[in-house]
Amino acid sequence: MHVVVVFLEAEPGRQQELREALRLHATMSVEREEGCRRYDVSVDPLEGGVFLLYQIYEDEAAYRTHRELPHYADFRLLTDPWTRSRRVLTYESVTLAGDA
Repeated sequence: MHVVVVFLEAEPGRQQELREALRLHATMSVEREEGCRRYDVSVDPLEGGVFLLYQIYEDEAAYRTHRELPHYADFRLLTDPWTRSRRVLTYESVTLAGDA
């Protein structure tokens, strides 16, 4: 499995809009993409404009496909102006809880 961790910081005053866009994008990614196994969105309880995204894809190719889909492009066009910073890290999963 291919794991992607993204740290996002919202522009001041755009926290709620970014939060809703992230929630919708995560739901659409899991529902529409066969290779997207998980897409969690978390928010820092002390700094409501700082988000952590945890994504699991079948493999790196599924992640590359995710980044080429129209709903991803639409998401970026919408949210890039609301995003102060973005850091993307990728990992290869060693094990996932619940896997045999």
